[in-house]
Amino acid sequence: MKKFASRALLALALTGCAFTALSSAPTKQETQVPGYYRMSLGQFEVTALYDGSVKIGTSLYKGISAKDAKALLDKMYLNSDSGVQTAVNAYLINTGSRLVLVDSGAAKCFGPTLGSIKDNLQASGYKPEQVDTVLLTHLHPDHLCGITDNGAMVFPNATIYAAKAEADYWLNPEQAAKAPDDAKSTFTAIKTAVTPYQTAGKFKTYQPADALLDGVTVMPTPGHTPGHSSYLFTSGEQRLLVWGDIVHSHSVQFTRPEVAMEFDVDSKEAIKTRKMMFANVAKTDLWIAGAHLPFPGIGHVGADAQGYRWVPVEYSPFK
Repeated sequence: MKKFASRALLALALTGCAFTALSSAPTKQETQVPGYYRMSLGQFEVTALYDGSVKIGTSLYKGISAKDAKALLDKMYLNSDSGVQTAVNAYLINTGSRLVLVDSGAAKCFGPTLGSIKDNLQASGYKPEQVDTVLLTHLHPDHLCGITDNGAMVFPNATIYAAKAEADYWLNPEQAAKAPDDAKSTFTAIKTAVTPYQTAGKFKTYQPADALLDGVTVMPTPGHTPGHSSYLFTSGEQRLLVWGDIVHSHSVQFTRPEVAMEFDVDSKEAIKTRKMMFANVAKTDLWIAGAHLPFPGIGHVGADAQGYRWVPVEYSPFK
């Protein structure tokens, strides 16, 4: 009788467990963590901000066959059938006395998969009005449009800086007028984003040799656009180069730096700049931050007999 009772209780218990498991199955959360990553650079604090991603078709690669491009992408387990997912990143640097944003994302200029810089900046613990300086690597909309929202300044207390050569090209009415029809919207988007800051006297241009901020050095890196610039942040012995659009495809261009992009303004100059940058930074322990490298887009450039390679930062708790 006792044996029968024990079996009955066991069966009841098992039935109850099954019922409990079925009735309390966890709901899928279907959300990702906020898009920011933080690291120290000497006494500076660097926060990578994720704006989202856009798909780049392999037809936009110049100087490589479709077969060779696919082989390199396949090697990195990237499905290129409908375009390659490409990150758009920006970087927030707290120097201790200044809060500097390098690039600002695409806002609404490139569709619903982009436009998260403001939200991720806030998720990281900062407010847009705390940003006092925005350094633009260049004026393409995926780097610029995030400075405004419906005609209002997103960073009302910031001064926006861009290279004079960059502004002279993209904000030149004559250049806009002679642009191909499919490029005119780019000039319009750029002008729209910049205008509120120009009106407020908060849009400024600089020459390559100009000193902008303590701990920041401007490095001209032309080709992708006429005034494309990179920014070298130095704190103590630590250095970070925010290099903008030197690389659009880490899977292809580190192995084949001679591959250009259809939207480079000067492909030959862009290739020359990329090769020079790779050769120089691969010899150092310099940190790199790239706008279109897989988020957080921070790491090092390595070199070996096979060429160059991207070595991404390893996740670690912030110290």
